[in-house]
Amino acid sequence: MTYFLLFFEFFKTGLFAVGGGLATLPFLYNISAKYGWFSADSLIDMLAISESTPGPIGVNMATYAGFTTGGILGSLAATIGLVMPSVIVILIIAKILEKFSENVYVKASFTALRPCVCALVAVAALEVFKVSLVDLSKFTSFSKIFNIVNVKSVILFALVLFLTNKFKKHPIFYIIGAAILGIILKM
Repeated sequence: MTYFLLFFEFFKTGLFAVGGGLATLPFLYNISAKYGWFSADSLIDMLAISESTPGPIGVNMATYAGFTTGGILGSLAATIGLVMPSVIVILIIAKILEKFSENVYVKASFTALRPCVCALVAVAALEVFKVSLVDLSKFTSFSKIFNIVNVKSVILFALVLFLTNKFKKHPIFYIIGAAILGIILKM
């Protein structure tokens, strides 16, 4: 039954998470709350591993979440569930693409989908921010507001943000560098 539920939940995720892997995060938070297969905090680990391994983030996260929940069969169920809607939709669209490519309604719907996807990614980024850079559980009073900030993480965030904009290197350099810094500084 767990494998069917994994397939079904990730099928829904794949069907509605328009905009790429990060758009799956709100769905994964919902799955976490609904089934308890993995914790909301472990999603950050999933995201880190998914971003640092080859392949699409959403597929990597589905595979990781499925494996965490149900081993190899769970990872297969979740991954197939996530990609199946895309395969179905792509096959359908490929058949009728020429008819719809200039359709005013299709253009309008994609124009409206862009800000929606942007908002979903922003919500996911906010969740990652809350877990990675601040610890709201340490907030006891307004006078101790700075206790919630993980200073090392904020500095690393600012440094990587600056370096990526300045030098435009491959993301793997920053991921490896951050991992090494984390080990050295025991973050």
